[in-house]
Amino acid sequence: MPVDASLIEILACPACHAPLADRSDADPAELRCTGTECGLAYPVRDGIPVLLVDEARRPA
Repeated sequence: MPVDASLIEILACPACHAPLADRSDADPAELRCTGTECGLAYPVRDGIPVLLVDEARRPA
């Protein structure tokens, strides 16, 4: 389930405050930090972004 585009416009990475890129159509669904230093990927569960640093996937 995709995240509403108007919501993505106002969300930011909790760790570094960079904008998030919508990857909710990917598998797994996630919002990815666009910051060059951070790059965390936050899961999207049932169309709801889980913006907790402890739940985020670290870049490979």
